[in-house]
Amino acid sequence: MSIAGDTPAVLSLRELSKRFGALSAVNKLSLDIHEGEIMGLLGPNGAGKTTTIHMLCGLLKPDGGQVYLYGKPVDSANGEWRCRVGLCPQSNLLWEKLTCLEQLCFMAQMYGVRGDLARQRSLRLLAEMGLEEKSHQLARTLSGGMQRRLNLVMALVHDPEIIVLDEPEAGLDPQSRILVREYIRSLARRKTVLLTTHNMDEAERVADRVAIIDHGELLLVDTPQHLKQSLGAGDVIEMRMDCSVVDEVLLRRSLEQVANQVTLDQAKSMLHIRALDALRQLPLILEKLHQLGIHPLEMNVRANTLEDVFIQLTGRRLRE
Repeated sequence: MSIAGDTPAVLSLRELSKRFGALSAVNKLSLDIHEGEIMGLLGPNGAGKTTTIHMLCGLLKPDGGQVYLYGKPVDSANGEWRCRVGLCPQSNLLWEKLTCLEQLCFMAQMYGVRGDLARQRSLRLLAEMGLEEKSHQLARTLSGGMQRRLNLVMALVHDPEIIVLDEPEAGLDPQSRILVREYIRSLARRKTVLLTTHNMDEAERVADRVAIIDHGELLLVDTPQHLKQSLGAGDVIEMRMDCSVVDEVLLRRSLEQVANQVTLDQAKSMLHIRALDALRQLPLILEKLHQLGIHPLEMNVRANTLEDVFIQLTGRRLRE
């Protein structure tokens, strides 16, 4: 459940912009992130997600706009600000000659956390990520999934109040994904979390609210449930047909009494039908398709997903 209406905006992005030559990577992006919430930042490749968080963390200087913390302008070059933010970047950051424990202690020391406190925090975080037995092993010898989990806790070792996670589940096996998701959820209310992801299931399971961006601009922001409801009522019936050429006008006219929405992908011979009480309507839908000479080869009935919202907003075209 979203807590946006119950808590203040800890972070506010106002008219944030960044250009790289002729490319507008982020274009006047404004977004409020509330205290204690997990905000998911979704978008296709090249939508501006990583550029946005790099500006937020002080790794890139905006060409325009401002970041605010509790309503006060932030100087991202200020060391105090950087200590209040923890970043887990998209690519793992490791020092090849340091053990897992040394990685964390070194990171803590860079943020001014020293001595026993740095070691205690490091050992606790390693245990929480299932890496306790790897404490004295060189980090470069870990599996890719373990390295990803190590990078996640490296963002937390200085106890920041704001956590920024760029594709935190990248490269994780199913067991590690569950562990990381549960861990991120455990941070809610204690920390404010902003995460970017391509994984719609991850966002739907973890985020209180999601912001969908494309071409550097904010398209929608709301709870996953409200976004799914925005597509309209009803379940989705997906069918792969035995023919590739269908009269779309006749198809929609035939189904207009039983379906809220009909989408046809001729190239893939796929038919998507949105209908209220889809299972009860299914025999009538199949009868009408049979009358048109359309016979399903495969069929699936499901509820709306966040991916449906994402595709409707950003399209099906592949991105580089």
